[in-house]
Amino acid sequence: MITSTRRVSPDKSEVRIAFSLDDTSDVKDVEDLSQTFPDLEQRLQPVPPCVSLRESVQVYKEHCRMAREFHQVKHEIAVLEDRKRKLLAELVEDEKVAIEIARLEEEFRRLTEENRNLVIVHNERAQQLERLCLPNRTRQDSS
Repeated sequence: MITSTRRVSPDKSEVRIAFSLDDTSDVKDVEDLSQTFPDLEQRLQPVPPCVSLRESVQVYKEHCRMAREFHQVKHEIAVLEDRKRKLLAELVEDEKVAIEIARLEEEFRRLTEENRNLVIVHNERAQQLERLCLPNRTRQDSS
C-alpha cells in the first residue's frame, strides 16, 4: 500500500491519496492463467500483464481465452481432417466395390444370355434327336 499526503495550500487540510499494487483479485486470476500455448507461434503467445493495470490484466485474460479457443478449433480441425481422410478411403473402397459389382452384373448378364442360347440349342437338338429317333421306333414297332 502506497500512501501520499499533501497539503494543497496552507489554509486547506491535507489530502491523502492511497493506492495499492497488491490488488489480489485480478492478480490471482493472472497467476492461474500464466501458461504457454504450444500451438501458438512464439510471437502470438500471451504476454504476461502489468498487474498494476486492470486493463492489462483483462487484455491478458482475453488473449489467453482466445489462445484456448484457438487450440480447441485447431483440435476440431484435426479431428475433421482425420474424418475426411477416413471418408475418402471409404469412398475409394466403395468405388472399387461399385466397379466390381458392375463387372459381376455384366458377367451375369452375359452368362444368362449364354445359358438362354444353350437352352435353345439343347431344345433344338432334343427335338432333332426325337425326329431322328421317331422313324427308327416306328420301324422297330412294325417288325
